[in-house]
This record gives sequence, structure tokens and C-alpha cells, in this order.
Amino acid sequence: MQQTSEGHRLRSRTIGFVPTMGALHEGHISLIKRSKSENDITVVSIFVNPTQFGLNEDFDKYPKETDSDIQKLEEAGVDTLFMPDASNMYPDGFSSSITVGGLDSKLCGEFRPGHFSGVATVVCKLLNITRPARAYFGQKDFQQSVIIKRMAADLNIDCQIVVCPTIREGDGLAKSSRNSYLSAEQRAAALVIYRALNTGAEMIRAGEKDAGAVKKQMNDMLAAEPLVSEVQYASVYDPATLDELAEVKRETLLAVALRIGSTRLIDNMLVSL
Repeated sequence: MQQTSEGHRLRSRTIGFVPTMGALHEGHISLIKRSKSENDITVVSIFVNPTQFGLNEDFDKYPKETDSDIQKLEEAGVDTLFMPDASNMYPDGFSSSITVGGLDSKLCGEFRPGHFSGVATVVCKLLNITRPARAYFGQKDFQQSVIIKRMAADLNIDCQIVVCPTIREGDGLAKSSRNSYLSAEQRAAALVIYRALNTGAEMIRAGEKDAGAVKKQMNDMLAAEPLVSEVQYASVYDPATLDELAEVKRETLLAVALRIGSTRLIDNMLVSL
């Protein structure tokens, strides 16, 4: 992979990179299309990264659809697929990790200790291997994108981090590989996330300045759905620092993480005034 990338760079070809964990859906394809429109070469990785899964999380059952994924990448016109084994990425004796302090303990970090260190470490490795001019991430994983931008700036990684809009189903549910875990009844219940985000956004656009009032309305809506087994967070945040806000700002992040049954789902919405 490194030799392939170096060959393109020597010929002054720009590389766009889309890191994934497979189980590809329209959200991933939208990132690929963006990369193809902005670069000469598009590289996609498929690697289910063990270091970003905690105890009792879904690493062992995370969906693996390799043949289908390869077909989708061929149809999308991807130039190179990089699909390493864990033994390639984490050989014997591997002992390094990256921590983006301050950002990694908020929101999802509170409930998934070590997760963002695993993400930052593997993304840094993938960027060093593929050497892209631009790397593409979805807004659905908003905290991840903030952390990766900070890491790239802090470590002088010569790559533009591009964050692309969340791709949704027709009824508003954010596309996610984990949606495949949901039963039909749970899938219908998951729509409460999008409704709560929309309600919060409508309150802000209507002039509500009290972030606490927005938070309460969102949490009341989520709590009213019987199939929601846990609301981990649902509130109003600063999109740069990820700090929870007491008062709405010109640009505000609404973010939710909850469980329906045992499936953890996240979503967010940026509201600009």
C-alpha cells in the first residue's frame, strides 16, 4: 500500500482516502463519490479495528460483508482497496497509542473509555500508510471527526480532513452498519432520535436561547419511547470544544447517544443561526 501510494505521489496524482470498517452503505458511498470528485485516485480501507472496541462491545459480531463490500467498491469506481489483517496493523510488540486529551473523554468518551485512543491510533497509522491529500469522514461520527482534525493538526499530518454530511434513510434514520442489529420494531422506535434532534433544532431556530430547555424537550421525547433502554446523552454542545452549553450559540451541536435493546446508536445535528 505504501509503495502504491508513493508511486501515485511521484506522478503528482492526488490521493483521496476513505477509512471504513466494512458493511458498506450509502453513507460510505457518498464519501467515495466526494473523494472521486476531488482527487485523482481514491483508496478505501476496510479494517475492523479491535483497539476501538471495549469490553462487552460488539467486536466479535460486527457485520462482515467482504464480498458484497468489494462489489460495491468496484461499482463505485474505487482505485485501491486496502484490507490489512490485525497482525499487519498491530504486530507483536506493538505498544504505541495516541490520546487526544480533553476531547476524548466527553460525549461518547464517557461511556466508551479508550475508544477514541483506538480510533486516533488506527487513523494515524492509516494516514501514514496511504499518504492521502484528503481523508473523508461522515458527520454522523461528529466527535470522531473533531478528534481526528485535532490529531492531524497537532501531529502535523499533511492531510486535509473532510467531513461530509450524514446520509439518512428516507424516514430520517442515520445510515449505520449497526442498524442491521435492529428488529423491525426497534428500527421504527429508532426514529425517535431524528424526531428529537429536529425538535431541538426547531426550538433553536424559533429563538430558544436556553440550552437546558432544549435538552429537557429532547430527553422527554426519548424517554417516552418504550424501546429505548438507555439514554446516555442528549443535549446541546459547542461543536468545537464538545462542551455542554447553558446557552445556545450561533453554531450549536445537538447530539444523542442511546441504546435500543442492546444496540447503541448515535446521531447529531448542527444548527446554525
